[in-house]
Amino acid sequence: MTDPSFLNDEPFPSEGALPSGGSSPSGGSFLSGGSFLGGESFLSDEPVIAVVRAPRIPDAAALCAALAEGGINLTEFTYTTPDVTSHLERASKAGWRVGVGTVLTAEQAERGMAAGASFLVTPGCRPEVAEAGRSAGVPVVLGALTPTEVARAVDLGAAAVKIFPARAFGPGYFKDLRGPYPEVRLVASGGVNAGNAAEFLAQGALAVCAGTDVVPPEVVAAGDWAEITRRARVFTEACAAAPAR
Repeated sequence: MTDPSFLNDEPFPSEGALPSGGSSPSGGSFLSGGSFLGGESFLSDEPVIAVVRAPRIPDAAALCAALAEGGINLTEFTYTTPDVTSHLERASKAGWRVGVGTVLTAEQAERGMAAGASFLVTPGCRPEVAEAGRSAGVPVVLGALTPTEVARAVDLGAAAVKIFPARAFGPGYFKDLRGPYPEVRLVASGGVNAGNAAEFLAQGALAVCAGTDVVPPEVVAAGDWAEITRRARVFTEACAAAPAR
């Protein structure tokens, strides 16, 4: 019979993971939230990121202004949007806090940062994007879904880890992840709306991504900024119902 005492031994770390208290390639400690990328402050005062995917954006700066009027001060323009770097340049030069999302390569990361992106977001763990952000001192939000992927994202120095698609397991999944990863900054993305955003925050997400619930492609393309402000205000008011972080 197998000696059951082996169950008292320390578990083997997953591939690419570090034991609690170890060091990541960033030089920070595991679960530190990617300190080399400004993890201590990134997202600490902003619980919502607007994620814009639209076939056309008439005025990126005006869009950011409309979102800010509704209470959303971080805007992510994605590489699935035509001419995304032009939109980044216009909005960043106007003084808005913008990032670039759906970043898959270091080249995309560098182009986005050159255009004014102050943070990078990926749909999954992308080591070369993490390295590009580290080299430039720009926060990177790496996408993940499973506990192993969360550990991998932290090992790569993510300032925060985007759980995508969040709708796959719902708000309760964030409470589960907070068990083994109490210090990791988690961001809920995919399927988050005004009806469930507060619950994601209450269950352990540091921030949530507001997509089509706030910035529907057709409304953005039409340049209906008043409607964008209205939607942003509804979303942020819903988030305010979550317990204080």
